[in-house]
Amino acid sequence: MVSPGQHRTRIFRTSLRAAAAGLALAIMFLLTVGATEAVQAQTYHVIHNFIGGVDGAEPTYGLTIDAAGNLYGTTFEGDAGTGTAYKLAYKSTGWALTPLYVFTVTNNGVIPYDTLVFGRDGKLYGTTGFGGIGPCVAYGHSGCGTVFSLQIPVTLCHTAYCPWTERPLYKFSGGSDGSTPYGATLVFDSAGNLYGTAYGGGGGSCTAGCGVVYKLTPSGGGWTQSVVYTFTGGADGASPWAGVTLDQAGNLYGTTSTGGAYGNGTVYELSPAGSGWTEKTVHSFQRLQDGGSPFSGLIFDGSGNLYGATQYGGSGGGGTVFEMSPSGDNWIFTMLYSFIGSGGGHAKGPVGNLVMDSAGNIYGSTAGDGAYRFGSVFKLTHGTGGWTYTSLHDFTNGLDGGSPRSNLVFDASGNIYGTASTGGTGNPISCVGSCGVVWQITAH
Repeated sequence: MVSPGQHRTRIFRTSLRAAAAGLALAIMFLLTVGATEAVQAQTYHVIHNFIGGVDGAEPTYGLTIDAAGNLYGTTFEGDAGTGTAYKLAYKSTGWALTPLYVFTVTNNGVIPYDTLVFGRDGKLYGTTGFGGIGPCVAYGHSGCGTVFSLQIPVTLCHTAYCPWTERPLYKFSGGSDGSTPYGATLVFDSAGNLYGTAYGGGGGSCTAGCGVVYKLTPSGGGWTQSVVYTFTGGADGASPWAGVTLDQAGNLYGTTSTGGAYGNGTVYELSPAGSGWTEKTVHSFQRLQDGGSPFSGLIFDGSGNLYGATQYGGSGGGGTVFEMSPSGDNWIFTMLYSFIGSGGGHAKGPVGNLVMDSAGNIYGSTAGDGAYRFGSVFKLTHGTGGWTYTSLHDFTNGLDGGSPRSNLVFDASGNIYGTASTGGTGNPISCVGSCGVVWQITAH
């Protein structure tokens, strides 16, 4: 399977004894401010360097921000090689990271692969790519993934690492219910139901299943899973990496990374119809000017247009940013920008979802574009002549980080935050020099 997850630069197999040693490191980094890089007139700052302890390593996906400006995220790796969840809060002396949970219980899920989201109950919700139950085996871990919640522990803790309470809400079996929900960030509807995607399982022509869109409904103190749609691997697409976007009418929109009329992925729409759902493929990528292999999800603007990105294709070969505009019962595809990709490697264009500011400008990160081919943070500004590209930072894979596969978030002051999966100061013992970073671009 070729996926953004194959960018992993290291596989940690440290023991739980090493995890205990990591607690000592945690005490030090909780009071440590991340280094500031003299890049682009001091606007780019590293606010945390991961060291591979209980803070984690390789922050594969991006961040969630709360009303107080605190940041929450997950890492692919960590003390036990199974991933972590963390919180970053700004103190008087700078940013301090607090480990929330180290995913060490395989049966409950390991290796969180998506962006955390808040529920109305104040809990954090997310997915793990592996662990739980089922026959899936990858990176030394068994299980087909889980959906989980994290909440503040009910009892006081007086140690450096005070884990939140993790609860698996659903464990994928790898059968018709799906498997390995990789980058699929969850979304709540107004009734409190959760929607997401699973990359594999289900059915169709794919060897390990072509993936599903699923729904989790709260029921009697637990959650009941139902499959909204099973991809066949034909014109409807296959292997949905990103999650779904929900409109006000209850329709779901998303992308598949493969399948479709040309085998290079699709944009799809799912509409409620009686007791079921109707699927419509609204675009099949050709990997030409339009791009190919969309691992990024979709976002709406205020006029009901959809925006997304592809990893490959386009005139520059490094992926594209595109727009889907509603026109009656159809959608019109418009390519907005094409990135210049580097040779080789897996991901080049954006992997995380795009974000739009109140003025309609589009922001995102690329994994293999940019001046040094280690990714970039970019802004697309709309004008009378089309869209203008501005690089906000080009990663070097040095102290500033590299290969960001992150969504971006804004704080109330307009500062931008994200993660880079490699680079940074790292820890020569646990990360071989680069564990990834959390960064900030300050508003002008």
